[in-house]
Amino acid sequence: MSGDLPAAGPDAAALEAAARVEAGRLLFARECRFLRGVVALDGLPPADLPELAFSGRSNVGKSSIINALTGRNGLARTSNTPGRTQELNYFDLGGRLVLVDLPGYGFASAPKTEVARWTRLVESFLRGRSVLRRVVVLVDSRHGLKDSDRDMMSMLDRAAVVYQVVLTKADKITPAALEATRERVLAEIAKRGAAHPCVIATSSQTGLGLADLRAELATLARGESAT
Repeated sequence: MSGDLPAAGPDAAALEAAARVEAGRLLFARECRFLRGVVALDGLPPADLPELAFSGRSNVGKSSIINALTGRNGLARTSNTPGRTQELNYFDLGGRLVLVDLPGYGFASAPKTEVARWTRLVESFLRGRSVLRRVVVLVDSRHGLKDSDRDMMSMLDRAAVVYQVVLTKADKITPAALEATRERVLAEIAKRGAAHPCVIATSSQTGLGLADLRAELATLARGESAT
């Protein structure tokens, strides 16, 4: 009888969520190796795998998040010097997904000519990379969205590239302040056409949110169905 059938409610949803987390764990546990640094579009690797790019203000913790996601402390270089990432750095994640570390933005210490060159490179990359599945826009949870973040999101909107805001350094503020920042960001990106409607708060120090972020990003990999 139909009354004897098991309910497919919260238990099914919990199992699905757990499966996504496990898929993310398995993907990011794969070998991740540096492929190349790209300073011009003619140096881009073949477009053979789905690509996921990481973008954010200088010192937002971009390299730290990449290292934390992959469990490899020395994979992406970290530095206190703004603008150290001056090229598109490519990493192969187990032959399933390519991670791209984009130059940081929003700093004033680098020469304007260099900033202009990086900006042109990133704009051209965003417009012409057909395998780019998503850009993760990293935002410092202590400060929320800045004008430079909005400029980046506008660039992505114009390029029709899906992007997702991820808050970093969530361990540096109180849970209430973190939730307030997340709600403000959600309200703002709701007005943008290319924004993915999910904001994840993370900490590369404590591991907060990393499992959820891996689960989300694993849907973009070869062999997975994107949602």
